[in-house]
Amino acid sequence: MSRQDAAHGASDAIGSALYGLATRAVRRLPRDMSLTSAATLATLDKTGPRRITDLAVAEGVTQPAMTVLVRVMEESGLVERKGDPSDKRVTLVCLTEAGASYVRTRRQAGVDAYARLIDELTGDEVEALAAALPALAHLAELESQAREESDR
Repeated sequence: MSRQDAAHGASDAIGSALYGLATRAVRRLPRDMSLTSAATLATLDKTGPRRITDLAVAEGVTQPAMTVLVRVMEESGLVERKGDPSDKRVTLVCLTEAGASYVRTRRQAGVDAYARLIDELTGDEVEALAAALPALAHLAELESQAREESDR
């Protein structure tokens, strides 16, 4: 087996493991709102106020679907619409304090769930994960860049 084949095999195995973890994490989330709603709140938390059209592209839904979703979240007190100071014709969707709190609580619940699982690993396994943190952070950065490029 060539070095390139071995590297590709490792990439496949790592990708499969990460995808499996992400899939299981999503399935374990509370079902108090749709995944698209939760993802939209997380996007607003990460990027700040956005136009509905931008949110629709970022979340991979139609503009009418995002409009309905925003209306429901607005009625729930999680988001609000505000005028864009730079263009009075534009309305931006913003997180409310309740929306930001929801994102923080949901994120912390995910962190806590993984921390409990990590506490069950051996010391060597924890050290291996800790050693991989820089690579995982870089991988997350590359994924964010790829997503930004695909949103354009």
